[in-house]
Amino acid sequence: MVLRIVLGVVYTAMGVAQLASFGHMPRILSAYGLVTGGAAAVPAVALIAGELVCGTWFLARPRSDALAPVWVYTAVSVTWTVLAVQAYARGLAVANCGCFGVHLTQRLSWFVLLQDALTLLYAALLFRSARTAAPPPHAGREAVRGGTGIA
Repeated sequence: MVLRIVLGVVYTAMGVAQLASFGHMPRILSAYGLVTGGAAAVPAVALIAGELVCGTWFLARPRSDALAPVWVYTAVSVTWTVLAVQAYARGLAVANCGCFGVHLTQRLSWFVLLQDALTLLYAALLFRSARTAAPPPHAGREAVRGGTGIA
């Protein structure tokens, strides 16, 4: 639950900051070298929407075991990681990683890659906790059949 609240705060803040910087987001994403100009607005919209959806869901329902916000969180995290890793590997100079739009800027470095790796680790933890919290399939059948355990 604590992880969902922390990630909810971070991803909601990212989405809000990027939304406030929306006019700059295509330029920021273009620096990663995969999309440029107006085409960069599409991933910008997708990232902002994803961050706001999973962030607010985690904050509104931190005890929820729903997988939908975890999948959205994972998709956003994978997208940011792919952008960063490929740009770093190609030696591109990205002055602003764009995580918070034009706010709290940081250049693309090994530290950003470490942060991205942590988001993927958190995604794995969220999936693991959701899986262990889910009841096993056919739960309760034993009780119906007298507790013999025979299905």
